[in-house]
Amino acid sequence: MKRKLLHTLLSVTLGAGVLAIGGAPTQAKSQNKEMDNTYAIAFKSGLPENYQEIIRKAGGKVTKVLPEVGGIEAQSDQPSFLKSLKGIPSIEAANREIPLTLDKTTVRPYNYESSIISQQNSEDYTDSQWDIQRVTNNGKSYNLETGGYKNKDGSITHKAVVGVIDTGIDESHPDLTNNIVGGRNLVPAGMDESETGDPTDIKDRNGHGTHVAGIIGANGKVKGVGPELGIRSYRVFYSEQALGLPSWIIDGIIAATNDKVDVINMSLRFYNSNKMTVEGESYKSIAETLLWKRAIQYAVKNGVTVVAGSGNESLNLDNKKEVNEFLTNMYEPYGISVKGPATVVPAQMPGVINVSASTKWSTQQLAFYSNYGNSAIDVSAPGGDYGQKYAETNDPAAADPSNLILSTWPTYLGTSYELNAGTSMATPQVAGIAGVIKAAHPEYKPAQITARIKQTAFDYGKKGHDALFGSGEANAYRALENIKK
Repeated sequence: MKRKLLHTLLSVTLGAGVLAIGGAPTQAKSQNKEMDNTYAIAFKSGLPENYQEIIRKAGGKVTKVLPEVGGIEAQSDQPSFLKSLKGIPSIEAANREIPLTLDKTTVRPYNYESSIISQQNSEDYTDSQWDIQRVTNNGKSYNLETGGYKNKDGSITHKAVVGVIDTGIDESHPDLTNNIVGGRNLVPAGMDESETGDPTDIKDRNGHGTHVAGIIGANGKVKGVGPELGIRSYRVFYSEQALGLPSWIIDGIIAATNDKVDVINMSLRFYNSNKMTVEGESYKSIAETLLWKRAIQYAVKNGVTVVAGSGNESLNLDNKKEVNEFLTNMYEPYGISVKGPATVVPAQMPGVINVSASTKWSTQQLAFYSNYGNSAIDVSAPGGDYGQKYAETNDPAAADPSNLILSTWPTYLGTSYELNAGTSMATPQVAGIAGVIKAAHPEYKPAQITARIKQTAFDYGKKGHDALFGSGEANAYRALENIKK
């Protein structure tokens, strides 16, 4: 399989405090000094009463408190800060968070409204949504459950809410506005000129979050899996380049859970190793990984179904040597050395539905970029690619954009609809299915929703559970059809 990303917005990538969107990462130290001096700290048994004093004596200040998972984010410009924390009995792990961003490329997602495809019908683009047509059985699943219902006054009652932890959302988008039920901004003030710390600022500066949200619940020129599902946005990235830290995302999981969403969608991932060296400092236990695990456990225990993407590096996640070599090649030029077995977080964590990306044209092959692995993948869903000819030849001239995933885009970024591809696009298909199942059966727990999705998936690939599709390609109609009352 080709290790080549489709474009700059293929999906969000994180690696032990490392962030990128597609492409190759570059260090962001010159962009934000405060982020370069940010640390994740996990305590052993909840937050001690004197955690502020512990951090102050070590030469730092607390910048984010995560009491639900016994963790904090802290900042310090003292080179000895981590060493000062070692030996403190109440601390289980601490490490520097390293933000990365991307060099801007000239490749952009396809502008759907300027393409020849959209000229067929300017009022209804659903014929170009091959993915939604397939997942909903040409809209038949809408007759079973849409995620809500319209009231006499025209308002929508949402029977289930999906929390989208991402780059934000365009609240004014005509296909989304009736389903947006609010959200939170988890990006601290001062990251750039636009960041004031306003907790209600969920404006999508990048586009990724709006695209993901549309796949889940758009209801206009394009449709989502559940066109009357509620959507709550948790913005954890800032700027057009979508820069952020793992602690912000962990905070997003906690916030979404506390807001009582039914499903969390994370079209993002990072790679964690239980042994790595960052700028000469060795880490045997990664603090943010512990906090991720606790946050997901917190969500699942509170009835939230968590869905995440497997990643876009064409990696066999069961082959630890292959994954480590990939990460070594990617991160060593930036002072990061991977020594131990690496996994995709959060997708490979217990309690998370791990999604690979299928294509329009094959029931036997995944999209060329999708990660896979027999022990890793739970289900697949349409993620899109450039078509069979491109997959076979890798010839840009053979690229067929009709094989990509059409969804909403921030109206203030130049267009209202874009064509994209990635496990970022596959993940919200499954999150949408989880949402409509929950709407139909509010009594279902996350394990029951997960089981239903897996049991009713189309068995693509090898018979039974396989390394590419897991239990198969998820399908909303089959998941809702004949479901026990």
